[in-house]
Amino acid sequence: MQLLEFEKPIAEMERELERLRAKSASQNIDMSAEIAIMEGKLAETRSDIYRNLTPWQRVQIARHSQRPFMLDYVANVFTDFFELHGDRHVGDDHAMPGGFARIGGRRVVVIGHQKGRNTKENLKRNFGSAHPEGYRKALRLMKIAEKFGLPIIAMIDTPGAFPGIGAEERNIAEAIAYNLREMMLLRVPIIAVVLGEGGSGGALGIGVADRVIMMENAYYSVISPEGCAAILWKHRKHAPEAAEAMKLVAPDLKQLGLIDDVIAEPLGGAHHDHQEAAAAFGECVQRHLAELSALTTEDLLAKRYQKFRAFGEWQA
Repeated sequence: MQLLEFEKPIAEMERELERLRAKSASQNIDMSAEIAIMEGKLAETRSDIYRNLTPWQRVQIARHSQRPFMLDYVANVFTDFFELHGDRHVGDDHAMPGGFARIGGRRVVVIGHQKGRNTKENLKRNFGSAHPEGYRKALRLMKIAEKFGLPIIAMIDTPGAFPGIGAEERNIAEAIAYNLREMMLLRVPIIAVVLGEGGSGGALGIGVADRVIMMENAYYSVISPEGCAAILWKHRKHAPEAAEAMKLVAPDLKQLGLIDDVIAEPLGGAHHDHQEAAAAFGECVQRHLAELSALTTEDLLAKRYQKFRAFGEWQA
């Protein structure tokens, strides 16, 4: 498993613990006392590190290659997933899969960004950076959801929309802007969950929702910490300072009122236990879905409007 810089003390203690166990087994020596002490130190070190993560460390966890992605949650939380393809204008975008599914027996439409874990998958999924046709496909599926009265679950995990020449030629800005307007008017419940990276307009393109939820170690921001550092400090090495200043992680955004809930992850991050992360995801989404489904359409739209109108308020 990919080891992050701040996890090295944990890895060293794990190796020492394995050495003690191997020595005890190979030499038939009772080292239970030493092993117990090391296990205690390891548990304490894990707790100290993971309970006191900095924003930059959470960003690193959000980008972990073994973290569960959109289709992992679809497989572990949803049933009867039937993928739909194409935007009916240009083509299909594998960075933005979506389709019909069920969660807790309730029919929904799911959409989201999908990354890859190796070179082949990342080329297919474009590293989770969708093209204009991805956002147009997402909106097509959301319109289908509205037609049949189905709630929408959007899963955000992207460093940003694809910034290439082709995407600009096919009007990526218009595709995202159109989604922002149309999602505000959809007459069905919308829940958006930031799984890992929530980067800029690429995230917002499917992020206008009645409830915006974040995984504990996800981040959601207008620009990456590296991009911010390059602009303000003229060097990417200041990314940790930028991450701290930007207030881009879930606890800060919840305190600011920009998101509605935070889903707890297994100690150390969702990549340590996909099943536990999926169970927490499913419980949280179903709870919010039940609350939203109890509202009338008029109340739903009014509350959505009020939610986004309140952003940006400040007190002197």
